[in-house]
Amino acid sequence: MEEGTADLRQRKKQNCSEADKMSSKERKKENPNLGRTPKYVLFQRFAKLFFGCLAAVTSGMMYAVYLSTYHERKFWFSSRQELEREITFQGDSAIYYSFYKDLLKAPSFERGMTNIFTINAVQQMTLYPELIASVLYQASGSEEVIEPVYFYIGIVFGLQGIYVTALFITSWVMSGTWLAGMLTVAWFIINRTDTTRIDYSIPSRENWALPYFACQVAALTGYLKNNINSSAESFCYLLVSAATYTFMMMWEYSHYLLFVQAVCLFLLDSLTLVQTEKVHEVYKIYLFSLFLGYLLQFENPALLVSPLLSLVAALMLSKCLEVNMKKGTFISRLLKIMHFYLVFTITVTLNFLLKMFVPHKENEHLLKFLEVRFGLNTTKNFTMNWLLCQESLQAPSQDFFLRLTQSSVLPFYILVLIICLFSVTQVIFKRIGGEPLKETVTLEDGKIGERPEIVYHIVHTLLLGSLAMILEGMKYFWTPYVCMLAAFGVCSPELWMTLFKWLRLKAVHPILLALILSMAVPTIIGFSLWKEFFPRIMTELSELQEFYDPDTVELMMWIKRQAPVAAVFAGSPQLMGVIKLCTGWMVTSLPLYNDDDLLKRNENIYQIYSKRSAEDIYKILTSYKASYLIIEDSICNEVGPVKGCRIKDLLDIANGHMVCDENESYTYSKYGRFCHEIKMNHSPYVNYFTRVYWNRSYFVYRINTVISFQS
Repeated sequence: MEEGTADLRQRKKQNCSEADKMSSKERKKENPNLGRTPKYVLFQRFAKLFFGCLAAVTSGMMYAVYLSTYHERKFWFSSRQELEREITFQGDSAIYYSFYKDLLKAPSFERGMTNIFTINAVQQMTLYPELIASVLYQASGSEEVIEPVYFYIGIVFGLQGIYVTALFITSWVMSGTWLAGMLTVAWFIINRTDTTRIDYSIPSRENWALPYFACQVAALTGYLKNNINSSAESFCYLLVSAATYTFMMMWEYSHYLLFVQAVCLFLLDSLTLVQTEKVHEVYKIYLFSLFLGYLLQFENPALLVSPLLSLVAALMLSKCLEVNMKKGTFISRLLKIMHFYLVFTITVTLNFLLKMFVPHKENEHLLKFLEVRFGLNTTKNFTMNWLLCQESLQAPSQDFFLRLTQSSVLPFYILVLIICLFSVTQVIFKRIGGEPLKETVTLEDGKIGERPEIVYHIVHTLLLGSLAMILEGMKYFWTPYVCMLAAFGVCSPELWMTLFKWLRLKAVHPILLALILSMAVPTIIGFSLWKEFFPRIMTELSELQEFYDPDTVELMMWIKRQAPVAAVFAGSPQLMGVIKLCTGWMVTSLPLYNDDDLLKRNENIYQIYSKRSAEDIYKILTSYKASYLIIEDSICNEVGPVKGCRIKDLLDIANGHMVCDENESYTYSKYGRFCHEIKMNHSPYVNYFTRVYWNRSYFVYRINTVISFQS
């Protein structure tokens, strides 16, 4: 009886569908334009798209011009000599730019690559930005038009413009209005000290890589949408593929950020908040990018042992094993819990096996640092304690949150995050109850948590925010998305409609009120930001700042004129980076922190500021074939704000020369501090070292040879 009733219902449905088809065909015959989009609607869509793209590109170009103007005002680049310009590149920036300079000076491309890769640490670095910049500079015939340094920083500033444009487009795609994009850019520029490191380190890998990651996120936002047409979906897929691969080639730590993104997609897929097929297509992009990256980064083993590869492999394998997981039964819920456990177990096991069988030096110091950072271990190691003292690796200060609050972005971000989280939580419970994924979400529904691209950004910003609460350096990845998400929320009628659905407004039509607020609130915010921060930005651009370091300039000039061509200099890694860039002379250490051997070498060279004998220091320096030693007065006589974080304090702790008792520290050693004693010019120091140059900041000593020492 039940089977007959079911068949009858099915035949009725078929008859109704056939009748609908016939009626629709008849209506189309009567009116051929039926079902077609009116021309004025197409024109309206085209105009909206055109002016939105124009606003996005204009915002990016204006930001690039703003950075260029600010940089000129800060460093007076146009009125300085080449040496003075190069001194503005500090730390790892000096090393990266020196590779670009070496590639341009090489007689041939092959010779330039050979010279660069004679440095062992280079194999752990990503030098494709310098390679691309040098090729573009020579291939475009820019030698007679623009100086190399302007061409290099121009590319970086241009990429920052692309970065801002991608954030603009992402917020626009999420909210449906390019007003959100303009607000995103405004917040990004106002909070520039917390959104980018471009002010301090132009050639850093993040400044080259993050624009591509922002493009990838923008494309992924469009790709995850449910109501996207096939051509737009294909375009977004290709853009995700290209941006993911480029991002991985630009930065050696990119796979860690992609790992966080992969975790987001895994959570969304497991909770049935996004189309599974799209997520697995992104997984394939990860695998393809890792494979190509491994080949083109000279078989970099770090990519093979990366957590991203282990996670994606585990997810692909678990897909083959999953059975009946998306049904609303008790067994499926139990299997879903087991699915999480299965993926976690396979990921950990696979990563352990890869690290066991693949020879690598994949940032072992980072794992040790994390152990100490979270209180799982204690150490006296110089490198670990030095990393712990770095501001970027500490918890964010109160000033960081105060700056975000003063610009109003943090309060609106928290408001948007709370509304979206509640909406997403409701959707998750519905999915657990067996309700399928909706293809389209209308404004009347008031369910912002039903949109997969919104849920992705909520989860992504939560994970990045959690990391930023632990390490302040992660704020440069999180704060841009704070600006983007806050701007999307206040400009999105759907978010306001979701809030009004909960409040059950009856006095005013909720849809009308949502549309009004989505225009009025960002307009009010924009005017308030303009009134408060625009004068500050204009003052910033009009003031001439002075950056001049005469002592360093004099030191570089002396090295160029007086030092032998075969000389090898030893000193702090930061100074060695500047010497390598400005003079081209050989140095014993580099300001790079992605290689364990190089970190150990830096620690040994830093012993010139410890309380060790002249003989010990002499043996260390000669073991690295150093012929000149440079003592920096700023390090030797450092008076740091945090006692215990000065270089000499860290060395005393590592060497066992410092004892802490009741918040007081005492140092003891039968030798005086080397950097002080060597300036006294008494025995035995004069037997090992001969002073050849000095000024207010630097003391240069020639390391005597064994023959002169014996005499």
